[in-house]
Amino acid sequence: MSKKKMGNVWIFIEQDGGKIADVSLELVCKGTELAKELGVKTEAVLLGSDISGLAPKLHEFGCDNVFVADDPGLRFFTALPYTSVIVELIKAHKPNIFMFGASPVGRSLAPRIASTVLAGLTADCTELKIDSFEDKAANQVLPNKLMQIRPAFGGNIIATIVNSWEDPQMVTVREGVMKMHAPVPGRKGEVTKVAVKLSVEDQVIQVLERFKEAKSVNLKGAQIIVAGGYGMGGKDGFDLCVKLAEALGGTVAASRASVDAGWIGHDYQVGQTGVTVRPRLYIACGISGSVQHRAGMAESSKIIAINSDPNAPIFSIADYGIVGDAKDVINKMIQAYKGGS
Repeated sequence: MSKKKMGNVWIFIEQDGGKIADVSLELVCKGTELAKELGVKTEAVLLGSDISGLAPKLHEFGCDNVFVADDPGLRFFTALPYTSVIVELIKAHKPNIFMFGASPVGRSLAPRIASTVLAGLTADCTELKIDSFEDKAANQVLPNKLMQIRPAFGGNIIATIVNSWEDPQMVTVREGVMKMHAPVPGRKGEVTKVAVKLSVEDQVIQVLERFKEAKSVNLKGAQIIVAGGYGMGGKDGFDLCVKLAEALGGTVAASRASVDAGWIGHDYQVGQTGVTVRPRLYIACGISGSVQHRAGMAESSKIIAINSDPNAPIFSIADYGIVGDAKDVINKMIQAYKGGS
């Protein structure tokens, strides 16, 4: 019996107005890493209208081939026509791994595709790697399977999920958790044009108008972040984090507990259900350091943790730890910084 040929690694490319989403480029970079380990190709799936010019950028980031479905019927994202086109591509080319960004678009599209092709889907992954899996129920070892790693049970544990069903192994991945490497200018690749044949059923939903509101904060681009947690004790305490961030020329952020308490908006939340950041300096004030929060900031270059509990989990990843009342420590930091400036 001949060995089944392994499929390639696919990435769904999210784009808007001629700009590729950062999460898609991050996944292309991760996809090239996985594909190299498996000895297969990295392929992108690019759907939309007037989007053919985006393929060269995907090649420069590592894609060997870009499936391009460029059609007026795909002018704006609606799940039905996108699902129809991608399902046909999967049936024809049988990818091994298929990755989506855990964005509103990816979270809407990936489950529809997975349920249609009867594939497994793991949401909000924070790490992906290739390893063998011992399927004890079937008494077999499955080589080269995708280890789909994500926080579970409210962030209290880290789960590794393996799909033993037929390919593709499907995942959504949060923005910022995969490192984006630099593109290789002039790198070439293939383009496979995809004919789009949409049925009446595929077009029963139309986007009549779109409203876009710019975010008031860009945590991803911040180089210095001062994050406040529930240990700040209240809105007045949390405002000290804002003052420290202003003094340092940085940006304030928050844990989920302080956002839930109403001290600051959700756009400022760092963690599994917030934003993933990698600043040069991350100061965690009154944050205990749950698995969920650490997943969003553990890759920071330098971490300073301030907490009254010497056994707080945040100290396990901190470069420098200060045990004490966070409000007192922050006041002294502000005074020391202003005194030295």
